[in-house]
Amino acid sequence: MDKIQERTREIDAAMADIRAIEQRDGITRSSLAKIRQRLIQLAARTDLFTLQDFPPPEPGGKRQSCLYRLAEDADHRHALYANASLGGHHTPAHNHTTWAVIVGVSGEELNRFYDRTAENGVREKGRHVVRQGSGVSFMAEDLHSIHIDAPLLNFHMYGLALEQLHRREFYKPEEHAWEVFPAHSDIREARPGRA
Repeated sequence: MDKIQERTREIDAAMADIRAIEQRDGITRSSLAKIRQRLIQLAARTDLFTLQDFPPPEPGGKRQSCLYRLAEDADHRHALYANASLGGHHTPAHNHTTWAVIVGVSGEELNRFYDRTAENGVREKGRHVVRQGSGVSFMAEDLHSIHIDAPLLNFHMYGLALEQLHRREFYKPEEHAWEVFPAHSDIREARPGRA
């Protein structure tokens, strides 16, 4: 079996397990912890997921990070991406409007967690560094920001594909205002036979 076939088999097995968790348990913080553990198990296959397999954008371009679609159901649910970054990539505080799980493959990603304040702003309430063997999970309304300083590869899993998320909000602290993220449209297709 070649590397692409083995990678596909491992992704398919993980996705089947994740669908089964959701079908059995629904989406709760407890079920998201189980999904996170299953993705950590997949991410342990560092022989199948490298920055050579999923290269970040070229240095000097507009983007410091890019997403590769690894799996997505026909109805756009259960979408798994590999996020490859050069580093120097940061996001504002934002929500997802669907459940989400991020786990590390290589490198480190600082996640900061927030609550909305009564003044319609945000207050940091914690942080976690995502790296190999660890991850974070979010309910639809949870807020976080991402801070990547050096090259990394990690998994981002969503209950609904990113192109379908038209109401994600992010906070603009300089304006003390919330705005809507445009839906992602620059995702690289990485499913065999779909490129």
